[in-house]
Amino acid sequence: HLWRWSMPLSLADMNTVYVVKRVTGNDQIRKHLATLGFVEGAEVQVVQSIDGNLIVEVKNVRVAIDESLARRVMV
Repeated sequence: HLWRWSMPLSLADMNTVYVVKRVTGNDQIRKHLATLGFVEGAEVQVVQSIDGNLIVEVKNVRVAIDESLARRVMV
């Protein structure tokens, strides 16, 4: 999908590849997400959603993030 607008990862469709457009939040949150692979230009895909918490594949690694962090990742 090529979107003209961005939305939080928490609203992303499952099994669709998105590109991270930006990461919001304070320095600590952005650094934490960057260490998990959520950096601008990275491809991400939601694999599973459980009560708003997501399992996301990013850089060929599956990571679990909660909804508050998923809202910080704009795709």
